[in-house]
Amino acid sequence: MKHNVIETVMGFVVLTIAGFFLAFAYKSSQLDTTDGYSLTAKFDRIDGVQAGSDIRLSGVAIGRVQSVEIDPETYQAILTLDIEHRIKLPKDSSAEIISGGLLGSKYIALVPGGDDEFLKAGEEITYTQASVSLEAMIGQVIFSKKDKEEEPKK
Repeated sequence: MKHNVIETVMGFVVLTIAGFFLAFAYKSSQLDTTDGYSLTAKFDRIDGVQAGSDIRLSGVAIGRVQSVEIDPETYQAILTLDIEHRIKLPKDSSAEIISGGLLGSKYIALVPGGDDEFLKAGEEITYTQASVSLEAMIGQVIFSKKDKEEEPKK
């Protein structure tokens, strides 16, 4: 009988600790998006950005990308952004896709504008800058150097 009580108490302790870990993981993953509001933004290219990517303002994470869709008429990517309620963005704010480093993941950087009116839930950030392709930039540097070498010297 004494053996069963110890096993029961230990089982309860293990389940309690597992519950704390699950609660911590849920809170850390920021899956709980009930305290934010949604905005949309359209981009020509979003290479590397996906649902769950960070949204940053002045380098500080203030939200996550909720969903990624394609507009069948304009062929632009439509991102739904979940922003913290305490952050109010002016209507002329812009969004750009930035790389977190040479091999880092990409995120959405918000640049606040100077308008007196603020964006409301469901509205669109109209000023966007698409992702810059690192491969295209490297190719441009290589081919521009090659073109300069082929020019006849005067």
